[in-house]
This record gives sequence, structure tokens and C-alpha cells, in this order.
Amino acid sequence: MTIFDCSLDELRRRTSIKWVRWEPDVIPMFVAEMDTRIPAPVAEALHRAVDESDTGYPERPDYQEAFAGFAQWRWGWDADPSRFVTTGDVMQGMRYALEACTKSGDKVVFNPPIYPPFRATIERTGRVGVEVHMLDDRLDLAGIERAFADGARAYLLCSPHNPGGTVHTRDELERVAELANRYDVTVISDEIHAPFNGHEFTPYLSLPGVGKAFVSTSAAKGFNLAALKAGLLGASDASLEALRGLPAYVSESTSHFGVIAHAAAFNHARDWVAQAQKEIDANKALFVDLLKENLPALRYAPSQGTYLAWLDCAPLGLDHPGRHFHEQARVRFNFGSEFGPEYGQFVRVNLATSPDVIREAADRLGRSLASAVS
Repeated sequence: MTIFDCSLDELRRRTSIKWVRWEPDVIPMFVAEMDTRIPAPVAEALHRAVDESDTGYPERPDYQEAFAGFAQWRWGWDADPSRFVTTGDVMQGMRYALEACTKSGDKVVFNPPIYPPFRATIERTGRVGVEVHMLDDRLDLAGIERAFADGARAYLLCSPHNPGGTVHTRDELERVAELANRYDVTVISDEIHAPFNGHEFTPYLSLPGVGKAFVSTSAAKGFNLAALKAGLLGASDASLEALRGLPAYVSESTSHFGVIAHAAAFNHARDWVAQAQKEIDANKALFVDLLKENLPALRYAPSQGTYLAWLDCAPLGLDHPGRHFHEQARVRFNFGSEFGPEYGQFVRVNLATSPDVIREAADRLGRSLASAVS
């Protein structure tokens, strides 16, 4: 079984953001969509639902139970399905959790460079963002403690981290929990990329004594199901009352087809995601070699988590690397400035594609720099 074997011709027939936002000759390696075919068990579940006209509202806890089974298989975590509610998607769950545990004007910690909706969620809910930057791609625990001591009420944790791909260690997360308990801070963890990792990943709610905490997760990234809206929001003992007090529309925003698809993925496509992880690791190693060949001034160390590469392009001496790569190489990455204004020399690269696409993109990048020099 090969996950990432879709040709560019096949992919260009798709109509999602990745394949229609930019010009037809551009290779899109930006938004977090994977260049795969839908896992067979998911497709079968959806076809069955359509054939049976099962197009109403979700009711049963199928999604919660499927996630609990997956969590035990993948991470050895006995997650309690009754401590999770469905949501429309992960960032919606993050927002509802933030609104449940803080009020307008409260300080909320986050770790740039960061997935852009983190910052937007804080700002649009009237909270005040407190930046504690990653240090060499690890959590700055001393900086987090200072921010907690200075009156922060919540912490938006990205685990694994996006864009850097860091998988936080158990020791790091236990330290976060200790600090959150000491300063009465609610931790809200985005764990949407976690399915790509096995026992090296620690679910935040699996830690003992985490205090006030939520986890927002989904099968959307791990199985490429963004079109089928469904998320899960779980809570610790100390935040369970707040979870159960959320308005009914939180769960009512979940798509029935989303529940069917995500539950099928967690229950029946486990081998698929394990294979995807192996191929992503191979793609990261390939990207290292291709950079050495085509852009030798750059260095990239593969991360443990996600299918993303966070690439510092400052050694190239370009005013705007992301724009250069788009306009001259015809390859589109996420611009680093989307993840924080000080990261303009970075790009985020989506490596969840075929090795052939990665080779073509790297060749284009190298040729674009040769043309710029000449």
C-alpha cells in the first residue's frame, strides 16, 4: 500500500482550496491538505450512508467511542468517551473552550510561530494575546511560567506544534501542567495532527492531575477529511462542568457525514495512518537530500510531528522568499509572516504529497535561484 502516489494530473482535477486558489501551473504546497485518495473504509462508510439516505442529524456517540479506541491503540490512553462532545471542527472547539474559561480582556498565552487561527481566535474573542516564542523549536518553559505568573488565564497549546512539527515530550507537558495548576491557568490543547504519531506523542488529557484543561481534536488532518466537518472537544475533571455547560449549538454544528467518516477512519483506517506516517518520514528525508542538491545554502532538520516543514530561507538573501518561490519557481508555500510578523524569511512546506511532486518542486526552486543570480 502506498498513500502518496497521486499524480499532478489527477490532483489538478480537484476543486478544493489547494488546487484552485493559485494559477494552474503552480505546484501548491501550502494549505494542510494531503495529496491522497480517501481511505477505503471511509469511502465505504460514506457510500453506504448515501445508498441508505442516512442524511439526517447525528445522535449516537460513535465518534467519541471511535476516538477512544484509536487513542488506546495509538497512544495507550484510556480516553473516556463521555468526557468528549462533538464540534464543527478543531478551531471552533478551541474558541468555545476559550470562551468558557475566560472573559473579554483576559490574557491568553500562545507560542509563535503559530498556526494563524490561534492569534485570530484570541483577538476575535476580545482576549489579549501573550506571545512566548518557541526556543530552538522547543517550548520556552521559563517564559511560559513568567506569562502565567503575570496573570494569564489560559494557554493555547499546539501539540504537535504547527508549523514547526515539534512533538512535546511528556516531561515538557508535565511541567506545563504543573505550572498551569500553580497559577490557575486553563490549558487548551490543539491535537489535530497527533494521529500521525505513535507512543512518542503524549495526549495532554492523559497526564495525571492536569487541572483545568481541554483538548480539541479531529480525524480531519490525519485522514484528510477537512471536507467532512466534525471535531471533538474533551475536558479534564476540573473542566468537565464547563464542557457540559456549553450551548447545544456547539454539538449541533457537527455534520452527520462528518461523524460517519471520522468514526470510520479512527475505527478502520489505522493501518492507513501508520503507513502515511512512514511515507511522510521518507518524504522529509527526501526533502533534506533535495535541498542539499538544489538549495545547498539551506538546512532542514526533519521534525517528529505533522507533515509540514518549517524552512528558514534567510541564507538565500531574498527580500521575500515565499513570493519569489511563487512568482519565479511556480511553487506556492505558506508565507512565514502568516505565523508571526517576524518570520518573513520562513516558508511552511506541505510534504504530504508524492515524492515525484517534491522532486519537481525542488528542481523548480533550484532553477529559480540560478535564474535570479544570472
